Amino acid sequence: MGNRLKGKRVVVTQAESFMGPETVSLFEEEGAFVFPDNRDLRERGACEALIKETGDVDVLIGNFASPSFSGIQVTDLSDEQLELPFEVMVYPLHRLTRAVLPQMIKRKRGKIVVYGSASAKRGMKTLAAYSAARAAQLGYVQSVGVEVAAQNIQINLIAQNYVESEDYYPEDLLKKESFVQSLKRQVPAGRLGTKREDALFALFLASEESGFFAGQGIPFSGGWAQ
Repeated sequence: MGNRLKGKRVVVTQAESFMGPETVSLFEEEGAFVFPDNRDLRERGACEALIKETGDVDVLIGNFASPSFSGIQVTDLSDEQLELPFEVMVYPLHRLTRAVLPQMIKRKRGKIVVYGSASAKRGMKTLAAYSAARAAQLGYVQSVGVEVAAQNIQINLIAQNYVESEDYYPEDLLKKESFVQSLKRQVPAGRLGTKREDALFALFLASEESGFFAGQGIPFSGGWAQ
């Protein structure tokens, strides 16, 4: 057990999905008081209630995932399919940030780390809705991150792809030779990143070791995105 987050109060959204479980486990190992949340943050007042219930928040981990609607041509993409990723991943990010920043500004310290996607940095066919929402997250973090940097508050985003995921990379897919060869072609590192590696990166950004990143979307994709 380490002490890189000893005594820090950390909120993790969508704690039972995406990068939630690995983050909660690692951060607790590092001494944090973790508040794992699983409520539907699309509901009116849910984001504000979460921050109010938690009290002082040292670190906010924006762990957001939504259906990607991958494979749907843009000419067939409905308004509802375009809107859902924004409702799940973009609007809650703003509402949580707006709710937690006043206390961080008052204390002159705080960290917000967002698990985003490298699809915000590199175009991918038939992924318009998801990519647009992830790009909106990135633009938001870039803007707000530089807005509050002088207050000793760091807001950054992990732009990830090709990271272990039961949803995106199930066991049967990993065993297919065609996928193995595709992985070697697409990803310079030639493998998937592990959840542990991803969570360790978030830990670094959330810890006192990291104080000079401001409003950045940092690729975590084995070289797939720059």
